[in-house]
Amino acid sequence: MSLPHAILTALLERPSSGLELTRRFDKSIGYFWSATHQQIYRELGRLEAEGYVRALPAEQPARGQKKRYEVLPAGRAELARWTSASQDPKPHRDALLLRLRAAAVVGTGGLKDDLRRHLELHRRQLAEYEEIERRDFPPGRDSTEDRLRHLVLRAGIDLETFWTQWLTHAVKEFDGLPGVEDTAD
Repeated sequence: MSLPHAILTALLERPSSGLELTRRFDKSIGYFWSATHQQIYRELGRLEAEGYVRALPAEQPARGQKKRYEVLPAGRAELARWTSASQDPKPHRDALLLRLRAAAVVGTGGLKDDLRRHLELHRRQLAEYEEIERRDFPPGRDSTEDRLRHLVLRAGIDLETFWTQWLTHAVKEFDGLPGVEDTAD
């Protein structure tokens, strides 16, 4: 996935200003594709230069007014092309897993506490996703759009479920390791 395609998707859902896009990224798209305010504005400029989006005419001309953008037919075609193209999965990169591998050769100092911290963060994220599911996807919401959005949310729920289960196991594994310091006990 790329930022231009994430922005095109968000703008097809609802024309927005850069600030509105940033807020929407923070609330939904950002769960699986994050971007800073500056990255979004820079990409909007590129998309506009490529003829994929345009700034909507202002209802009343005013200095400092937020530009709202909409997707043009070329942008919709690009998003459709990208959506239908085959892509291989990207290799997973996770610093925590690398740190565990490194701990095997340099020692585990402080790592168990960080595993617990990660576990708590994943538990909170899982609870947030489950609340979104309860709130936004009640029984009967089965339009194609709802089902696809719910499928993305389910991926997040399943990933957080995996991490909470794996981290719970990892903390228990650390309990059985000789000489592992535990500052939380």
